Amino acid sequence: MMALPKKRAISFEKRWSWLNKFGPLLALFLVFFFFAAFNSKIASFNALEIMVLQTVIVGVAAIGMTLVIISAGIDLSAGSIIALSSVVTALLMKDFALDPLVAALGGIAAGLICGLLNGLLITRLRLVPFIVTLGTLLVVRGVAKGLARSIPINAGQTWLSGLLALLPPDRKWMLIPPGAWLMVLLAIIVAGFLRYTKLGRHIFAVGSNEDTARLCGVAVERVKVFVYAAAGTFAGLSGLMLMSYQEQGDPTGAVGLELEIIAAVVIGGGSLSGGEGSILGSLVGAMIMTVIRTGCQLNGWPTWVTQAVTGIVIIVALAVDQLRHSKID
Repeated sequence: MMALPKKRAISFEKRWSWLNKFGPLLALFLVFFFFAAFNSKIASFNALEIMVLQTVIVGVAAIGMTLVIISAGIDLSAGSIIALSSVVTALLMKDFALDPLVAALGGIAAGLICGLLNGLLITRLRLVPFIVTLGTLLVVRGVAKGLARSIPINAGQTWLSGLLALLPPDRKWMLIPPGAWLMVLLAIIVAGFLRYTKLGRHIFAVGSNEDTARLCGVAVERVKVFVYAAAGTFAGLSGLMLMSYQEQGDPTGAVGLELEIIAAVVIGGGSLSGGEGSILGSLVGAMIMTVIRTGCQLNGWPTWVTQAVTGIVIIVALAVDQLRHSKID
């Protein structure tokens, strides 16, 4: 087969690079304007604020999941960790009368411990991440139900409730709730960490080629433990957001949410093969799914349409990723 001319090959590579960087953002605008054409209410300030609120829980957890997927891993326990964190936070406030800030830190710490457990099981026992996190999904969910006796724990009104609440008229100048601003701040910090730190580059190296990274002196096992611990921490923070949104710790909450979190990363340009992904892309991916869900609801479309459309978007994202890799190869 005749090789492509050098200029043509470079041009093709630039096009795919452009698509990888701006494709998710373009998809977000296309999906938004598609639903706006059917119902202009989706473009109202209230609708936009609600969509941001609904994106935060998935978006915060997606920040940590991005690190895992870049390293060529997967974490199916994220939804269960979110539920456990919400339960621990509510339990510490209600039964132990701890300060909301201390309780929140306790819930996040619970997520960190779960993520650390995932990382140690994967690296020390050399087990497949899919199998390990599938097991811890059940274990963590069981612990959450045991702590809460399988019923929601009402945390009551505290300043934590304001993290994901609609802004009152006198605070509309903030544009989005504090929890959303926290998500944006964390996204900027983690994006900078991936781009400018040695450990961030090592995460990409492990995901691109683990054996080569090890030969180059990268502590692969430590990197893996770190990314799973980080994913657990962000899932724990997402659990805090869920507790704030519902004002209760729900052991049966966030069921299946891990699939939305993974889908957000994939739609945002992350590759399940590892070595690729971006924090901004993952947040855009989470927003795309929220826009689809909100658009379908505003138009009165049944739930199955929302699920079908979201599934199609995920399949298209995976197909684009596969096509991109085949062209590069």
